[in-house]
Amino acid sequence: MKELFSQNLIDLARSLPEHLYVVGGRVRDYLADLYTEKPDTDICAPLDAETFARIAEDAGFKAEAVYKNTGTVKLTCGGEEFEYTCFRSDEYIRGEHVPTNTYFTNDIVLDARRRDFKCNAVYYDLTGEKIVDPLGGVEDINNRRMTTVAPAGKVFGEDGLRLMRLARIAAQTGFLPTAECLEGAKVNAPLIKDISAERIFAELCGILHADEKYGVGAGQYTGLKILQRTGVLNYILPELTLGEGMVQNKKFHKYDVLEHSLRCAGYADGEIRFAALLHDAGKPFCFKTNSNYIGHEDEGARIAEEILKRLKAPKKLIEETVKLVELHMYDFRCDAKENKVRKFILENYWLFDKILMLKQADYSACRDDFGCAPSVVKLKRIYEKMKDEGVPFTLKTLHIRGDKLLAAGFPAERIGNVLNRLLGDCAINLVENDEEKLLTRAQKVYLAALNPEAYAVFKSKN
Repeated sequence: MKELFSQNLIDLARSLPEHLYVVGGRVRDYLADLYTEKPDTDICAPLDAETFARIAEDAGFKAEAVYKNTGTVKLTCGGEEFEYTCFRSDEYIRGEHVPTNTYFTNDIVLDARRRDFKCNAVYYDLTGEKIVDPLGGVEDINNRRMTTVAPAGKVFGEDGLRLMRLARIAAQTGFLPTAECLEGAKVNAPLIKDISAERIFAELCGILHADEKYGVGAGQYTGLKILQRTGVLNYILPELTLGEGMVQNKKFHKYDVLEHSLRCAGYADGEIRFAALLHDAGKPFCFKTNSNYIGHEDEGARIAEEILKRLKAPKKLIEETVKLVELHMYDFRCDAKENKVRKFILENYWLFDKILMLKQADYSACRDDFGCAPSVVKLKRIYEKMKDEGVPFTLKTLHIRGDKLLAAGFPAERIGNVLNRLLGDCAINLVENDEEKLLTRAQKVYLAALNPEAYAVFKSKN
């Protein structure tokens, strides 16, 4: 394992008066033959933070931050980042993520006991060049399982964030939690309410993109099912879990509303997984309100926005997700006229690829059918036809500029509107994307209403 680490780190280990260990995911991943391009390197030793930081800086490392109370040092060297912690034992107020008391120790077993899962409590001794396994974590790694470092009820009761970490790590690694581990999480599920929205969102992102960490297939679905099984999903996404047991038209759907949503996220491209997870969030509301699912896309857009704002999601993600949820049902019967579809493509061109992704994932999640969704086939066909015709999809590709319209007598404040109208005219083949033809079209159709005098001049010349 020594070859994984830089010479800088090895030299630092040799310069310390105590053995230096790598611990956690980096060791687990090596033993499990899991690979990621950007691994986290957590290191530890029975040295206080200030002493360690001083020695590390003498060895060429930069101590970015030193936290004496927790014995933590954040380091950088040669473009690498490291987090050091002194061997310690933590004391928690039930459920809170930050320990209330920290006790420093020389005992590696006590340090291992303060962690979460045995697979994360295996150490590599950089000084002695050997694996150190205080709690039997190597056996768990070899068996691809997750057990807790102490009784599961105690471990999850200490820190509510571990409820999310359980689902994320299982999703990313493919390790399976034991029945005791799951039960301990289930008993403590309400403690997730004590965790900040930002931390929940970060862990949920990790779950929804779990397959991208090590390439473990369908990891995001596995993680979501663990959240469901432990009851954590009821607390972080209650709007969604209302759909559990809510039946759908068996002609089109094999699963209830919740399971369909989880599978949709499982089948979706990584770019749209929040939209896939939340696309039917409006169905439980509509069913309880009207005893049907009519209009669920509009209610779903509203609910998705509420959820993502509650989770403190980035503004761009909220905007895209809300729009995708709102549009995911467009032409699902494939009966929209071609001109309407053309306008739809133009109006939503900025999101068009993601709309197709969501419609496909939605279709596949209905009955685990991975054939191309009929509405996707239709939308792609019309889109390709528009491309072949040279239709401009953005103002940037429209072959007329605002200054040309201004010179023709169009009011400056209305030029943007006219350009957008011309873009729509091109989409439905009312005019070719040619500067002179576009100008003529604008003068014939729009100028009279905007500037009668300029239109009169145009008419007199034509």
